[in-house]
Amino acid sequence: MSHDDFASEPVRGLPETPPEGEQILWQGRPHGFWLSWDSLSLPWVAGYFAILTIWRFVSVIDQVPLMQAVALSLPFVIMGAIVIAMLLIVGYVQARATVYTITNRRVAMRIGAALTVTLNLPFTQIAKADFRRGRGGTGTIALDLLGDTQLSYLVCWPHVRPWVMRRTQPALRAIPEAEKIAALLAEAAETRIATPQIARRAAPAPIAAE
Repeated sequence: MSHDDFASEPVRGLPETPPEGEQILWQGRPHGFWLSWDSLSLPWVAGYFAILTIWRFVSVIDQVPLMQAVALSLPFVIMGAIVIAMLLIVGYVQARATVYTITNRRVAMRIGAALTVTLNLPFTQIAKADFRRGRGGTGTIALDLLGDTQLSYLVCWPHVRPWVMRRTQPALRAIPEAEKIAALLAEAAETRIATPQIARRAAPAPIAAE
């Protein structure tokens, strides 16, 4: 029997039903493999274990036969494969638990596999969005926030701009068709900011005549 941990969401990826006039323009999630590659430093980890394997092989090849040198190097290959598999699983789980949403008013990010939080980022609080092209047709859009808005780097990780900790920048990471989504976000934000906001106030009570 299937079970949806987020079945209580009124709208997928959002903590509540959007108010009148707000429309969802796009929803998506990171690509699991490329999220692991980008945020968990997968190529560096693979390179590290490759160097250990080569070092082990070179250090024993002049002391033992070839096949024995290979056998002595094999544990590093196995350890590297286990670590890489674990990182891929972490990336996959993080991606499956994530929903990025762009509406005509804000960016919403439901993130976190163990501790799930939803960030609501109105366009009026976003100073700029930086696009970085990734691998496999993916890319990352980092959001630089205005004012005194402070977010926890650890709580938002890996959905942040890497190594920017003083002012955490939430990011839509490793998303497919990233250039198209970046253009959609820019257009929606420009339209929203350019639209005059009219505040509605209650009419003053009439003054009774004496």
